[in-house]
Amino acid sequence: MQLPVQSQSTLYAEGWEAEAGPEDLLEIARAADRAGFDYLAGCDHVAIPRRLAAAMSTVWYDPVATLAFLAAATERVRLLSHVAIVGLRHPLLTAKQYATLDHLSGGRLILGVGAGHVQEEFGALGVDFRQRGPVLDECLDALRAALGPEEFPEHHGKLYDFEGLGQRPRPAQDRVPVWVGGSSPPALRRAALKGDGWLPQGDPRDRLPGQIARIRELREQAGVRGPFTVGAIVEPLYVGTPRWEVGRRALTGGPRELAESLRAYRAMGVHQIQVRFRSRSRGELTDQIAAFGAEVAPEL
Repeated sequence: MQLPVQSQSTLYAEGWEAEAGPEDLLEIARAADRAGFDYLAGCDHVAIPRRLAAAMSTVWYDPVATLAFLAAATERVRLLSHVAIVGLRHPLLTAKQYATLDHLSGGRLILGVGAGHVQEEFGALGVDFRQRGPVLDECLDALRAALGPEEFPEHHGKLYDFEGLGQRPRPAQDRVPVWVGGSSPPALRRAALKGDGWLPQGDPRDRLPGQIARIRELREQAGVRGPFTVGAIVEPLYVGTPRWEVGRRALTGGPRELAESLRAYRAMGVHQIQVRFRSRSRGELTDQIAAFGAEVAPEL
């Protein structure tokens, strides 16, 4: 699940999140850890321009700091950046941050990456917004080296060139999983050819089969082998019968009813689903997390 509180776009934030803070994040993370959730995710934006602030808000916690904070309070749940805009930073800086996070958490990092979409953010940091796709492509190659097992990683590219520079601690994992976010044709190609998984950006159910088929086609054409994780962001959920308006798109009902609906994603070729629960308070959210883990997940 994507963590609440740490990003507060009006597209999905609940009213109670505006006054929430670190203690709320801790309790939610612990609830997800106890309930058997696979990962917790945090978003990445450095600064939001005034023209977008009303819709996006300016509340965007730093993902490395947030996930490291929660790593110490949890035991098994994995930690996902969904998504890190790695093109805004030099790959060695990104590698230092996320390798340390993986080391401190005992190998629980999943590095989710994306190209980004806020032009002013790139301009303020001196990065060419129009070239963000090619920048991300090379960042991925450089990060493969910098997050690998070598203490002195090496990369020689058009944008980044380094060797003979040591970085420790190394990641705890032999290979940090890299999931590529986005649903545009370039994002699909990037995920298929350079990623260990794909994080779609809000694709509805009827669009997913075609997107998944395209990724498989691209991998087959390029002869890319190895495990690949297909994800999906599902409709808002509420376990049980809500006594308040949760929205017409929300999936509601008993455990078996919800599980039957969610199993349709598996039939499409999806391996992991990211859920978001409707809630009016932290307590209602943690209750929903617990109910999903105990009653819905076993049906999946």
